Amino acid sequence: MNWILRLLFPCGHKRTTFPLTPSRKKSEKRRGMYIVCLDCGREFDYDWPEMRIGRAVEPPVTVPVTKEAI
Repeated sequence: MNWILRLLFPCGHKRTTFPLTPSRKKSEKRRGMYIVCLDCGREFDYDWPEMRIGRAVEPPVTVPVTKEAI
């Protein structure tokens, strides 16, 4: 039922976090600053020099580890 409401009334992304810098873990592939919408949880690139929200960032695909992989 919630997906119908989200389809009819999409999030306007008015409430966001302060621009964040990703951690420096080797497993992280994200580069550059980003912000997160506090209402829907979507992540967006952030252009600090222009102070603008960029394109939406797709969540990373995680692969479960199986016994065969170990």
